[in-house]
Amino acid sequence: MVYQKRTLERFFQQASLQFPVMLLTGPRQTGKTTFLKHLAGNDRAYATLDDPMLRALAREDPALFLQRFTTPVLIDEIQYAPQLLAHIKMAVDSEKEPGRFWLTGSQQFHLMKGVTESLAGRVGVLNLLGFSEREIRNDPFREPFLPTPELLEQRRNNPPLLLPELYRKIWTGSFPALHQEIPADHDLFYSSYVQTYLQRDVRDLANVGDESAFLRFLKSCAARTGQMLNIQDLCRNSNINHATGKRWLSILENSGIVYLLEPWHTNVNKRVLKTPKLYFLDSGLAAWLTGWSSPVTLEAGAMSGAFLETWVVSEVIKSWWHNGKRAPLYYYRDKDANEVDLLIHQDGTLYPIEIKKSASPGKDATRHFRVLETLKQPIGHGCLISLTPTNAPITRTIDAVPIGML
Repeated sequence: MVYQKRTLERFFQQASLQFPVMLLTGPRQTGKTTFLKHLAGNDRAYATLDDPMLRALAREDPALFLQRFTTPVLIDEIQYAPQLLAHIKMAVDSEKEPGRFWLTGSQQFHLMKGVTESLAGRVGVLNLLGFSEREIRNDPFREPFLPTPELLEQRRNNPPLLLPELYRKIWTGSFPALHQEIPADHDLFYSSYVQTYLQRDVRDLANVGDESAFLRFLKSCAARTGQMLNIQDLCRNSNINHATGKRWLSILENSGIVYLLEPWHTNVNKRVLKTPKLYFLDSGLAAWLTGWSSPVTLEAGAMSGAFLETWVVSEVIKSWWHNGKRAPLYYYRDKDANEVDLLIHQDGTLYPIEIKKSASPGKDATRHFRVLETLKQPIGHGCLISLTPTNAPITRTIDAVPIGML
């Protein structure tokens, strides 16, 4: 299998020169092991706790496990043996050489609690999602997305992404298995993925007795990607109580399935809503869960705008996370229904972004940008991301940006 270069490589290698322990988290099947094995070459021992024998050893005799797998070492699926973390701490405290332990984990929920308690100050934590569009094109992000004139100028020659091809990408999703030379069967991949997720991560994280109820909840969330979160509605549709719904949503968020985009609000503007928006981090998984059988039916369906927005938000998140940075993303909506799809807050400035499924959106599409002036916050260059064929100014401070420039 040909290795696909990832944006995160450069940052991970730099961070590994600083921290004795590196932890790479992210959803299942996003290529974490492939990524780290590629970076390690033949210079690092390897152990996966997916192996029941090794998992038992790591849990029952962590000291012996670390004698068998001497550093530098890559340990896969560390969440299955949290007992190792205290012994890793002792090992790095006695010898603080950087890059000794590389760890992966598919669940952030219990894992991050154990890591922060055991390895505070000793571990660099990074997150890997599926392929970004730029990684698929062998043109990894060099910097996080920000709609400044300078960054947009650098991307001016990116190839266009027209409607049929765009929705094929949205429907397919970003998991590496679906982008190999001989890709995995789409339906079989996603049905197996969901089954594995339910049986392993969900059972571990929540002690969920009724997997069919959790699957209903998962599908209800997918049907609401790109919408404001209504937890009561989700619980009613899934026939569960409010406390269970909140816990299950937390599981989806912490296992990298969904992302809650927080609203921008300050004490200056009391009219701003404070409900997050729900996004699936992989549009292909959301499309499979909601039963869209092809890119054509997805594009023609009632959810096509929400899926386009989901895909764009996910691409922007990847551009930040895969450069080793927290994604400073928000959205704006107030009680007068003024809404801005995405705000990037960088260096004290808000950069507004609107996302439209249109090839020729007008200036009216960005009219809500004006309401941001009430926030008493510097407003940077904004953009309207759409299916427009070329990058062009809409106003002095807003550009129309083709979706291929992401």
